[in-house]
Amino acid sequence: MHIVAIGGSDAGISAALRARELNPTADVTVVVADEFPNYSICGIPYYFSGDVQPWQSLAHRTHADLEATGMTLRLNTLATKIDVGQRRLTVRDNGGESEIGYDELIVGTGALPSFAGIVGLGELGPHDGVHVIHSMGDTFALDAYLADHVPRRAVIIGAGYVGLEMAEGFRARGMRVTQLQRGPEVLSTLDPELAAIVHDELVEHGVEVHTQTIVKAVEKTDSGLLVHAEHLGEPVSHAADVVLAVVGVRPNTALLEAAGARLGAGRAVVVDEQMRTGIPHVFAAGDGVVTHHRLLGVTYLPLGTTAHKQGRIAGENALGGDARFAGSVGTQVVKVFDVVAARTGLREHEALAAGFAASTTQSAADDHKRYYPGAQPITFRVTGDRDTGRLLGAQLVGRLGTETAKRVDTFATALFAGLTVDQVSDLDLSYTPPLGSPWDAVQAATQAWSRAHLPLGASA
Repeated sequence: MHIVAIGGSDAGISAALRARELNPTADVTVVVADEFPNYSICGIPYYFSGDVQPWQSLAHRTHADLEATGMTLRLNTLATKIDVGQRRLTVRDNGGESEIGYDELIVGTGALPSFAGIVGLGELGPHDGVHVIHSMGDTFALDAYLADHVPRRAVIIGAGYVGLEMAEGFRARGMRVTQLQRGPEVLSTLDPELAAIVHDELVEHGVEVHTQTIVKAVEKTDSGLLVHAEHLGEPVSHAADVVLAVVGVRPNTALLEAAGARLGAGRAVVVDEQMRTGIPHVFAAGDGVVTHHRLLGVTYLPLGTTAHKQGRIAGENALGGDARFAGSVGTQVVKVFDVVAARTGLREHEALAAGFAASTTQSAADDHKRYYPGAQPITFRVTGDRDTGRLLGAQLVGRLGTETAKRVDTFATALFAGLTVDQVSDLDLSYTPPLGSPWDAVQAATQAWSRAHLPLGASA
């Protein structure tokens, strides 16, 4: 059996590793568009901050590690066409075009940067000082620009996870950073009440933050770059020596769409829970496909953790297995200087749109017993269903060291299991005064929701 996986990031490599793990005799080829298979794109901001050095440290596994598993790597090779009937993949490398036959094909082509209709982003590039961060090639281009030009002023378009992490990275290099965000607050995956804490942390560390600012164009002038925007309807401009655009992604579907795949939520490729595309002998996984969400059904939510899981399932099923993707609950976390922000499940407006009788309660609880030195509060927003008591989502913001990232995992586990908000208090969580309380901060937050929404002594 010959399995071909397209894509050298999370989904493609996970699929190849799983196939080789289950069947060491399977012939597995991975087609990679560049020469950097299995690199952590999520780790790139920490390379720019200086926390991760050298750049080779970003490799989950080296080229040699991957080939030691028995897979064959075709680097600097672009997949251009799928012949479904003949089961052949056309690829292009330095030697020109050729074909690779396959028995089963797994497509993990991921997503591409979105420019959100901003004039100039499609025309200006790294040599002009306008950058994206989506690949190791982008990393090297930005690193070279910073070294050659030593810019003093950076404008970051977008204040999502990568934008916030890169603001920290640029500040670590001594640059003045201006961050432009379209919405009412940074980190739009959180409610504004919690995102405001992240905003304050940015400002405290010298980042100039402008929310409710819609970027219209980026222009190159004789004196540098100008970012033209509207703030509350009024035109504004921000000067920069370097511009980083991190305004989201769009599924990279061209290869599969040309082969007959159907597009769904977010214009991502439709797959079932076994990662089948509906095209015979063709699976797909990662940021280019729809996400099966345990609360929302089919949606589009590109996450590295999801891509790893989907790729593993595709690799197993390409061998004839019957694995199924159990579904995402959208668990995410980010560190911004000395603050950690996390979320899982649904925010209130998302839950209401999905038909739940949703309501949210905000509270705060110390990360450990106050009498032990160093206790710090974690701020929570817990969302549950008023009618059933079902837990629907949670958002957390705390200082670095409060184990906010691990506490969101408790909520994620409860969501996966379908627990009610009240049942979280039944969980047997660990306790010692330097690290927690008899009622963990997570349970204090869910109890605050229950007090606000359940009759005294009632359990949903």
